Amino acid sequence: MGYVTKEFQINKEIKAYKFLMQEFDIKMKDAQKWIDKKRVYLDDEIVNIKNANLLGTAKVIFFKSEPSGIKPIFETEDFVVFDKPSGVLVHPNKLSGEYSLNDDIKFLFGTDANAVHRIDKETSGLVLVAKNKKSEIELKNLFEKREIKKEYLAIVRGKIKQNLTIEKNLKSDIPSSLIRIKSHVRDDGQKAVTKIEVVEYLEDENLTLIKAKPITGRTHQIRAHMFHVKHPILGDPIYGVDEVDADIFLSRKMSNSKRVKITGAKRLMLHANFLSFKYKSIEYNIQSKIDFKKEANHENN
Repeated sequence: MGYVTKEFQINKEIKAYKFLMQEFDIKMKDAQKWIDKKRVYLDDEIVNIKNANLLGTAKVIFFKSEPSGIKPIFETEDFVVFDKPSGVLVHPNKLSGEYSLNDDIKFLFGTDANAVHRIDKETSGLVLVAKNKKSEIELKNLFEKREIKKEYLAIVRGKIKQNLTIEKNLKSDIPSSLIRIKSHVRDDGQKAVTKIEVVEYLEDENLTLIKAKPITGRTHQIRAHMFHVKHPILGDPIYGVDEVDADIFLSRKMSNSKRVKITGAKRLMLHANFLSFKYKSIEYNIQSKIDFKKEANHENN
């Protein structure tokens, strides 16, 4: 379900943090965090002070889990790994009520559990989730140091004859672009490096199955790089299509039939297939259990 708003009529004055602790059975630090994140209102005015007294009509925005039943494919004492389906957000978007993987994460492992990285809603595959704040910090630190290696599978248009390394800076939020989330190859962008390995050429469809290994972690890095080398990912509704069509898709006004017509597939054919890292002196090599090639055949037929 994601974030929901609940209204309360408070007839006896009470401190904001105490009210949250009592009503939602949370710790003081969590109550203070909710107030800091502007999730508490009194008579339609944001409550900014932790010690503010509440009396009257209060509204609280909070995360309510409504799990779909997705279970992790790998679990340790400190973290788990989910195999996320395409079309599912990792985190709820802008306090919306849309289902996200976060519903299942919080339901299974509590409020302190969090995904330590994101993959796009349209991308399927592995998501690493910390069970507690300590492991979250440690795992995020590994990502920042580029000590967690990620490998994706993708189906792209055309024939790629040999392995390649794409080193092109990327920049998003370009004023001239209708799609502000889109990354563009620009000299003034951030360094971005992607290694591409050819797996198989699908001659009948003139498509190539590749492994993509992002050395850096820029927004839409693989998608932008493959578009730049003129091999856009099949099913991509942002890269390789007209920006007007991309805007229609992002506005959720594009039919499935039109999407297939202009992108070649019902979904983005990009899959987070493999994670490799060392945590607490133990080497982890985690493989997705989704048969991406089989799923691709199903989606495109």
